[in-house]
Amino acid sequence: MRAVNLLALPVLLVLGWWAISGSSFYLPSPEAVGRAFVATWFSERLADDVLPSVGRLLAGYAVAALAGVGLGVLIGLSRRLRATLEPVLEFFRAIPPPVLVPLIMLLAGIDTPMKVLVIVSGCVWPILLNTVEGVRALDEVLADTCRMYGVRGASRMRRFVLRGASPQIMTGLRQALSIGIILMVISEMFASSSGLGFTIVLFQRQFQIAEMWSGILLLGLLGLALSLIFRRVERWVLSWYYGSGAARA
Repeated sequence: MRAVNLLALPVLLVLGWWAISGSSFYLPSPEAVGRAFVATWFSERLADDVLPSVGRLLAGYAVAALAGVGLGVLIGLSRRLRATLEPVLEFFRAIPPPVLVPLIMLLAGIDTPMKVLVIVSGCVWPILLNTVEGVRALDEVLADTCRMYGVRGASRMRRFVLRGASPQIMTGLRQALSIGIILMVISEMFASSSGLGFTIVLFQRQFQIAEMWSGILLLGLLGLALSLIFRRVERWVLSWYYGSGAARA
């Protein structure tokens, strides 16, 4: 029954797509897109475009996670630091990351570092702000208990601060993942010669419509795969929070 519920909507969407396809040159049938998908992405483009894009995404996401959690913990633990930095953080968070692409290109060039920095510039904010809120919301009673029992230093950070804030941190990481995929594509549309974003735009300019749709389909599948992987990791990390059976869910 669960499998039926999961597959019902995708099957209906594909049937609807099939029914209206062919009415326009710009809307090829699922069969045409499927053939283009196999011919395009099960080729050298997998190594030349897909894997480098995924590598840049994971690199930018990892840097944003380390910076966001590290700074978020420091800011969340210090009221004075939080009061000083909060207006500045809110200002920079409000700037759309795609607007920063021309500036990052001037500072970092047009190669891989620029693309990674674009991803970091967008992913870091949900992680940072959620970490700050998670640390701020730590139970004061538990904080006093740690002090009474002499839990300090790295042990306090690992067992109390990071563990207590981890549900909020994982929320930020989940939000950042979807933002990272969007920025991966945007960064590859500027002065690039490889990557998923570049290839999709190239197909569009050459009126290779089925191939263009196959790239969009690949991005959706990539996002779905990363989301499922993240969900498993989240359930494992927060097994204490969701219950003993969460790690097996």
